[in-house]
Amino acid sequence: MILGSLENGSSLSSTFLLSGIPGLKHLHIWISLPLCFMYLVSILGNCTILFIIKTETSLHEPMYLFLSMLALTDLGLSLCTLPTVLGIFWVGARDIGHDACFAQLFFIHCLSFLESSVLLSMAFDRFVAICHPLHYASILTNTVIGRIGMASLGRSVAFIFPLPFMLKRFPYCGSPVLSHSYCLHQEVMKLACADIKANSIYGMFVIVSTVGIDSLLILLSYALILHTVLSIASRAERLKALNTCVSHICAVLLFYTPMIGLSIIHRFGKQAPHLVQVIMGFVYLLFPPVMNPIVYSVKTKQIRDRVTHAFCY
Repeated sequence: MILGSLENGSSLSSTFLLSGIPGLKHLHIWISLPLCFMYLVSILGNCTILFIIKTETSLHEPMYLFLSMLALTDLGLSLCTLPTVLGIFWVGARDIGHDACFAQLFFIHCLSFLESSVLLSMAFDRFVAICHPLHYASILTNTVIGRIGMASLGRSVAFIFPLPFMLKRFPYCGSPVLSHSYCLHQEVMKLACADIKANSIYGMFVIVSTVGIDSLLILLSYALILHTVLSIASRAERLKALNTCVSHICAVLLFYTPMIGLSIIHRFGKQAPHLVQVIMGFVYLLFPPVMNPIVYSVKTKQIRDRVTHAFCY
């Protein structure tokens, strides 16, 4: 298969070409303005969340420690894609070397699966707080939270670490054009002049083993939470308990909806317009880091009060 490609005149490629928004190249400089604003909101918002949690001793509780993990992960995701996205829309810098591309996709996928783990940890936090309130402090100690964080990071790195090496062994010939402004495993592997069956199977295995299991466990947590809440006699207490979960539910929907949508389009939506893939890609990587700080600032009184105090006094 590789020989056939070379015999037909295809040359091996040493770089990939990233893409902006198809058909709108002449508007890239204008499109970069809202993108810059979104990156700015993401970076400042998540840094603000981290600063408030670090400096406010009353927020050194399990719920906010998990929130700081989420903010740190979102900050990492924004910084991973910022150079290539703004490089394309500002100066048209589309070329990216193989090693740089493999490094970028490693961090993007690693941080994405880490975010899934953090959201699961936050669901467990809400489950313990609502279903076992008397044991909350003894179950979620700082040591346990640290171990959960390290286990989440270790799982993400372990699953994603083989991907760059699996891609590096392939020759790449023909068109080196990628659909997005950043590198993703499911896209890069399709450019290889070789059998990518192993990569495809491993990629599906990783998704099922991380996002698939995490989402099912989050659903189970909320089923148990709902069962406990419905057994509370007071309507006011039921609403109070559910209100503590609203921010987390929003974060879960913001993360899983575009991720699942993008995965379906890449694997099964071959007839989908290219523009749809590009927009879904931006939603997948930009919306959660931008919206999570806003959601938690609006819905969490302690953080809202600190943000209001910081900007109004």
